[in-house]
Amino acid sequence: MSKRLFLSLTGIFILVNVQAQQKVLGMKEAVQLALNNYGEIKAKANQLNSSKASLTETKTEYLPDLNLSAQQVYGTASGIDGPISAYGGLAVASSGPALPNQNWAASFGSLYVTNINWNFFAFGRAREKVAVQRNVVTLDESDLAQEQFEDEVKVAASYLTLLVDQQLSKAEQDNLNRSLDLQRVVIARVKNGLNPGVDSSLANAEVSNAKIALTNAQQVVADQANALAVYLGIPPADFLLDSTFVKKTPNNILIDPATAIEEHPLLKYYRNRIGVSDEQARYLSTFSYPTFSLFGAYQGRGSGIKSDIATNENDYSSSYGAGADPTRYNYLIGVGFIWDITNPFRVHYQVKAQKFTSDQYRNEYDLEDQQIHDQALLAITKINNALKNNAEAPIEVKAASDAYNQKFALYKNGLANIVDFTDALYTLNRAEVDQDITANNVWQALLYKAAATGDFGVFINNF
Repeated sequence: MSKRLFLSLTGIFILVNVQAQQKVLGMKEAVQLALNNYGEIKAKANQLNSSKASLTETKTEYLPDLNLSAQQVYGTASGIDGPISAYGGLAVASSGPALPNQNWAASFGSLYVTNINWNFFAFGRAREKVAVQRNVVTLDESDLAQEQFEDEVKVAASYLTLLVDQQLSKAEQDNLNRSLDLQRVVIARVKNGLNPGVDSSLANAEVSNAKIALTNAQQVVADQANALAVYLGIPPADFLLDSTFVKKTPNNILIDPATAIEEHPLLKYYRNRIGVSDEQARYLSTFSYPTFSLFGAYQGRGSGIKSDIATNENDYSSSYGAGADPTRYNYLIGVGFIWDITNPFRVHYQVKAQKFTSDQYRNEYDLEDQQIHDQALLAITKINNALKNNAEAPIEVKAASDAYNQKFALYKNGLANIVDFTDALYTLNRAEVDQDITANNVWQALLYKAAATGDFGVFINNF
């Protein structure tokens, strides 16, 4: 007996020492790990960075196009007098006198062009495009904030679930220990002829059942620990969690959120979707109007064809140097106007389609707003019911424990049968499970309130 006591005390000491050395993973630490490591949050952050970069690029689109060009070619030169330019000034052609006949004399030539083109007025098209992209940045910011809030709630829920699963596993371990105690008593009484042999079989069945229940509970713990590890961005582990959430209730269960429900991260995201769509409709409408452009070009041109080629068709040089060196310069400036007069008909339906998209987003916002307000009301009911159950659980455990101890004592003295005792065993196990669940459910109800109201501080700052 003394040896068994020594081994038990040694085992307890080792277990306590190991747990003391293992660091407790607190709720706030778990949430922060998820915010730093979770892949979906990183993806949303990069999406926001991309939108900001696109906004910077969009702002530069109002700047004029400035092009530099240089070419050196070899070929014939038969043309007509006078300067011409395509729209925007990108193609400039200036030539000398026209010959009366086709001339196949070939030489080197060169062209050096500086060109600038600026769409200086398009009825606010550039400004609206920047506004669209600015709204996209706002949308992605709210998307990131919503993802962070959603993941905070998910991590907290996963944490609470793992904690209660660990407690249930402990309850199954306690039930197994009681079943083993029963087995030892039954075997001793059966050997002494005080109880029928069937009691031994029933006791063995209870032990096996308790072992299966414990194994299943341990598997649930392992599954939930793996789910939590995914959020935290770390390998799965045997997490040691804060027992506060199964031992005490929140400090202020009826705390009000710091912000109005209208500022819920999800509602802000839905509102910003509407903003992007409305701005997109305004941007599309600008394509109904014409575009006014300023353009200019300055060119230098060289040619191996001499100036008197019109009277002396043999007066040209095929050398590279004669054509590469510019000897004539030209410039032009102009104002351009372009308007596709059929565009308003097409744009009208594009704008109409975009407005229907905005209406769709408004309908989805209204639905989400209604659901969130309903969830906020439901959260109050959840909290009240969780508090009621939590108040009843200790009474249930006390009564079940008394009944178990009484039946155990009666059975050991031959005053009760094994069926009565196993009923008491089941009742105590169920009561302990209820106690673990009800305490945790109070925190789960508070977390539900935080999720419904959009204020995670209601939960995380309440212990």
